[in-house]
Amino acid sequence: MRLLHTSDWHLGRSFHGVGMLEAQQLFVDQLEKTVREENVDVVLIAGDVYDRALPGVDVVELFDEALERITVAGAQVVVSSGNHDSAVRLGFGGKLIERGGVHLRTRLNDIGRPAVFRVDTGVEVAIYGLPYLEPRMVADPLGCESATHTAVTSAALDRVRADLQRRRGQGTVHSVVMAHTFASGGVGSDSERELSMGGLGVVPLGLFEDFDYVALGHLHGQQQLHARVRYSGSPLAYSFSEARQSKGAWLIDVGVDGVGEIRAVTWAPQRHLAILRGTLDELITSPEHAGAENAWCQVTLTDTERPQQAMERLRARFPGTLVLAFEPASRTEGGERTYSERIAQAVDDAEICCGFLEHVRERKANSEEAALFAEIISALRAAESGA
Repeated sequence: MRLLHTSDWHLGRSFHGVGMLEAQQLFVDQLEKTVREENVDVVLIAGDVYDRALPGVDVVELFDEALERITVAGAQVVVSSGNHDSAVRLGFGGKLIERGGVHLRTRLNDIGRPAVFRVDTGVEVAIYGLPYLEPRMVADPLGCESATHTAVTSAALDRVRADLQRRRGQGTVHSVVMAHTFASGGVGSDSERELSMGGLGVVPLGLFEDFDYVALGHLHGQQQLHARVRYSGSPLAYSFSEARQSKGAWLIDVGVDGVGEIRAVTWAPQRHLAILRGTLDELITSPEHAGAENAWCQVTLTDTERPQQAMERLRARFPGTLVLAFEPASRTEGGERTYSERIAQAVDDAEICCGFLEHVRERKANSEEAALFAEIISALRAAESGA
């Protein structure tokens, strides 16, 4: 049988203020195509189906559509909840929906209850979906002495091992575990929500060493921590820190003898991401940046002074510019005066005003602006004298 490991769909998310539902619809199209062309038997979704606990109606409709299309294409689905999901809402109707080939694993009581698939006579694949385990909420029910990610994950996996031991007494069972967590050795990105502070949310990789395959969710970059412990990553980029990542999933073949070939699947985004840096004139004229004209762009300008109408001029060439930062070369070279230095060296009130204007917008006052300051200050002084 063939599994497709996905995670972190984050349906309903926006990207720097731009709605991504259309891009996520394209992902669902590509997912269905992969299921059909690769003859996928089971699609795994290792948490963070939605981007928020209360998704919009159109977002729920997209997930409903995705499940229908996957099952019509011939695959079943195993879904576990992530830290962005509402486990209760995502798991609603789970027992009924399971009859249609969608297996929801969002409750602690279901940790030791796998979705079981037959490979051959006497050979099964048991897929265990661990919901996201918030230590403070689940430590007591799991019988943990400490409320840490390592403790609760270890306790949950003990339930999995106990069920596996019972099943293996009755035949050959290959194990797949889905978990939404930050495993040691994983590389994060800017778009993931912190699970805890100070690195305390990282769980040891050794907790997963005795399972045939571990399908992890939470980190958005596709990566391999061990031959059979992997993150699928998110199907779309959700921050510019993911600009150089390939987005997709893992295809896992499981036979009578266990896990065989594992290979990556990649999906093309609706728009690529581009990170640009240089002076405004360089960026809007250089042919080197032609490939970014249809991308979502993060731009850092290095002009000595902040150019006027920078965003408008950038968007004339790069209409997908979403983030604009300003880092003049003088700042990195130590040649820029501080605001205190400008004020200390000012010779009159008009120059103080011009210095403040330069400080807040990082561009010197032009002659018209300087003249306006002088005129206003002169009028104020005249009014004071008259009083």
